[in-house]
Amino acid sequence: MASKLAHMVFFSLNDSSEAGRAKLIAACEKYLADQPGTVYYSVGTHVPDLQRPVNQTFDVALHVVFESREAHDRYQADPRHLKFIEETKPTWKEVRIYDSYVD
Repeated sequence: MASKLAHMVFFSLNDSSEAGRAKLIAACEKYLADQPGTVYYSVGTHVPDLQRPVNQTFDVALHVVFESREAHDRYQADPRHLKFIEETKPTWKEVRIYDSYVD
């Protein structure tokens, strides 16, 4: 059986206020929450009181696990995903993406 693909995205925002974070989370929910081929989806904020040296700074984390690489690849080209990027990219200071195979 092929492995699932985990797509983890960490956003640092130009406006890292509670309102700025809430706006990005709402956009994730609107455009990304119910993509075909998704087996797990979550979005949330950085835990501010966990200040370990390895805990990277970010404002919002998006976690999506796809049933397959093919489902991930369809997601990348999906019009809702592209609209999400178009609408929210100006709000990003930095984005880090980590993709991995998981079972």
